[in-house]
Amino acid sequence: MRFENDTVFITGAGSGIGRATAVSVAEEGGFVVATDINEDGGKQTVDAVEEAGGEAVFHELDVTDAEEFEAVVDTAVEEYGLDALVNNAGVGHPPAYTEDVTDTMFDYVMDVNLRGVWYGCQAALPHFKEQEAGAIVNVGSLASFLGLPKQAVYSLTKGAVLNLTRAVAAEAGSKGVRANAVCPGFIETPLGNQYFDSKDDPEAAKQQAAQQYPLKRLGEPEEVADAISFLLSDEASFVTGHGLVVDGGFSVS
Repeated sequence: MRFENDTVFITGAGSGIGRATAVSVAEEGGFVVATDINEDGGKQTVDAVEEAGGEAVFHELDVTDAEEFEAVVDTAVEEYGLDALVNNAGVGHPPAYTEDVTDTMFDYVMDVNLRGVWYGCQAALPHFKEQEAGAIVNVGSLASFLGLPKQAVYSLTKGAVLNLTRAVAAEAGSKGVRANAVCPGFIETPLGNQYFDSKDDPEAAKQQAAQQYPLKRLGEPEEVADAISFLLSDEASFVTGHGLVVDGGFSVS
């Protein structure tokens, strides 16, 4: 199995892509450290992992708190070891023209989407470098490559996540550390549905969006989780600094 005897640390594991990744990793023999600011969601993910025959523990984590992030990672290392990190926690924002974005909205999205990934890398890299092995997958977005209208802050953060991933790959590769990003299009998750829920007719908006994809549908969390699992695994042992687009062909249509 891909992750036998490996420990994988996942942020934002309480729902959506994070939960699907936890289950995917566990099904392949990995031990999951599921973290989220949402305690109920995180514990439900542990239940889902156990129902799938895997093992997981939950640690509450606010990814915008550098000291807390470091402490939870250090605890994981001491108790379970650490072989891989998935920086998945992220938020969106209501559609807004750039000039209408408030400082409060800007700071919130920047803190979670960018600082959360930054702090995760900072916390895990010393351990990975010491053991001269480790894999990081940061969850970017289609917005890592495309500037999305009325999503300036989200696009800003996800573009930065991709370039941060490349920088980490370039500097840590000699220590046996790989870093990649997975960049999904619209996925059927609570975060993805926030965008549609802001529309007058959410279901019609979702159907309209699906028609813009060559596959004529939106993605499922499990499809992104499969891509993350690949990038974490030894099957991707010569892949680093890459942004893997999982968007149903939207970016080429």
